[in-house]
Amino acid sequence: MKRIIAHLDMDSFFASVEERDKPRLAGLPIVVGADPEEGKGRGVVSTANYSARAYGIHSAMPITKAWQLSETARRDGKPAAVFITPNFSRYESTSRRIIEIVQKYVSIVETASIDEFYLELTAFGSFPKAEELCREIKKEIFKKEKLTASVGIGPNKLIAKIASDYKKPDGFTVVREEDAEAFLEPLPIRKIPGIGPKTELLLLEQGIKTIRDLRKISKEDLRDAFGKAGEWMYEKSRGRDDAAILTEREAKSIGEQETFARDTNDVAFITDRLRALCKSVFSTFEKSGFTHFKTIALIVRFHDFETKTRAHTLKEKSSSAAILEFEAMKLLLPFFDKRENPNKKLIRLIGARIEKLGG
Repeated sequence: MKRIIAHLDMDSFFASVEERDKPRLAGLPIVVGADPEEGKGRGVVSTANYSARAYGIHSAMPITKAWQLSETARRDGKPAAVFITPNFSRYESTSRRIIEIVQKYVSIVETASIDEFYLELTAFGSFPKAEELCREIKKEIFKKEKLTASVGIGPNKLIAKIASDYKKPDGFTVVREEDAEAFLEPLPIRKIPGIGPKTELLLLEQGIKTIRDLRKISKEDLRDAFGKAGEWMYEKSRGRDDAAILTEREAKSIGEQETFARDTNDVAFITDRLRALCKSVFSTFEKSGFTHFKTIALIVRFHDFETKTRAHTLKEKSSSAAILEFEAMKLLLPFFDKRENPNKKLIRLIGARIEKLGG
């Protein structure tokens, strides 16, 4: 039996939840992310709704750049973007309700992230039946949550994911196996999940702009240029993907990080912020369903963006907040002297993470 996979992707999820819960924001450009502090803020955009994207604002953009684009739009007589600090607990609770809706219809569901899900629909036997089912899911999500989702249906996870992005927002695209290569050919190479900006630049330098262009390169040439990743690109450009739906995604880590308003080497300030991060990480751990962790990791980014990660694996499993904080502090202290920071560089960001979770 041929596979039928759907990818359901919520549209500008964080921003859409904010707009739903705050009617005064209806129709306005919304940016969820760090505080821009009138162009002096640190951090990045988490999500921008489609009105904000029309200004050129997008996720992962530095928040200062988003502020500048908003100001340019405002000077042109358009509404300024509304900048909102993320409320992850609200997004997580909404996501859980969406999962419950999906699981009423489909038993095999992979939660790829807080706002996207893969659905195994092969057992439904045909694309028309799968399409009918997914339209019902979209309707119920909108009825109960007042949020739109885009759905892609295809013969594998790769095609389904690309299809879900094809007609956003509130899109619905079905790509059958026999149509997959033709569907992919005109698309930009960045549409293949896993081809990032660096790989894109290397391909563009060789005149490879579309998936059609990529398909003209032999597997041997791609392997010579990119190693194993070249073989992967060869297969993906032809719409081939045998990845399974993973119904139980083990969390590899739980972590948080904070970008400081100003670069600093103030020991009291940094240790206080690390203590707060550890507390927040442990709170998430307690709610996660895991019972222990074995590794504590620290992330430090200096003012010049050099980033160091240091980790310590415990001899025994732990579920102690005190041990988390104690070990994180031990990892931090060398950054205040020549062991990890011989040039006394100012620190821009710190993060705390627990790994090797179990339970």
